Amino acid sequence: MAPRAVCSRWSGSGSVLGPLGPAIAIALDKPEFAQLDVQLHVVDYGDHDSLTFALQGVDLAISTISGTEQINLINAAGRARVRVFVPSEFEGSLAKRPSHHDPLDRGSVQAISLLKQWESASRMRYTVFACGIFMERFHPYGLGYLNIGYGSGVSRVGDFLLDINDFTAEYAEHNAKGHPVRVCLTSVYDVVRFIVAAIDLGPRNWPHEFTMRGDRMHVRDVVGTCSRIRNVAFHHHMRQHTELQAYLTYYAQAGDAGRVAYYQRLLATTNGRYDFTKASLNEALEKNGQGDFQPMSLSRWLTNVWQSLSTGT
Repeated sequence: MAPRAVCSRWSGSGSVLGPLGPAIAIALDKPEFAQLDVQLHVVDYGDHDSLTFALQGVDLAISTISGTEQINLINAAGRARVRVFVPSEFEGSLAKRPSHHDPLDRGSVQAISLLKQWESASRMRYTVFACGIFMERFHPYGLGYLNIGYGSGVSRVGDFLLDINDFTAEYAEHNAKGHPVRVCLTSVYDVVRFIVAAIDLGPRNWPHEFTMRGDRMHVRDVVGTCSRIRNVAFHHHMRQHTELQAYLTYYAQAGDAGRVAYYQRLLATTNGRYDFTKASLNEALEKNGQGDFQPMSLSRWLTNVWQSLSTGT
């Protein structure tokens, strides 16, 4: 029997909940969920008793929220004896993040620490699904068209690496050691498909972290792929690692929090935050005979986006 799954509020298009099948969606009062084939519990994330009650009998909880709301959800899941919790950590591998004073942390350290406490005190285990960068960051409407990315400051076109509408890009091609900078990329929709496929493998055998990706590329090739699909030459603002740090310092002194966050993201990219050599979930699915599941490459994803825009579908 498949585990009884619960997905907390995904702030994007309701369709991403569909592949989870007969799940329970825990959400704030959002009318768009009423059309989905799911059982809906409208809860207040500040009401601990309500959360715990909604999670009774659930085997697997998947979070797409962060901050205090996720902390409350973790505690409620522990009290409700949920077996496996998937935190909202859909970015680079945990091993690539700073161990102290991470400027891009949105409650991740606190959430993982709390999950470790619950794991040692009860039977609730946890698994992080690291996917690198959402390809939707390069959508012509921005990641915000899915109503996500606002909390991390990457909802708008041009908030990260390149502006696919203005045909500009800013990045460091090499890191501090002179090695080419790479990133792993996955479409939001493939993240959902990956998780569903992982559920078929059986959550009982999940590690603390799965790494998954649709593509792995040098940042220069990311820009080149966008240029090729758009059939327009991009203007490249090439930076050295030290230049990015200098810009960060300048805008910090100027009190421009938005630009500080922008260069923090570019520095994190240059330092390898969104890159990993081993895609453990891709490998596990192939080993288990699910090799027919092929996530989209960046080129294919961009092609699909532009075909959809041109046909109005």
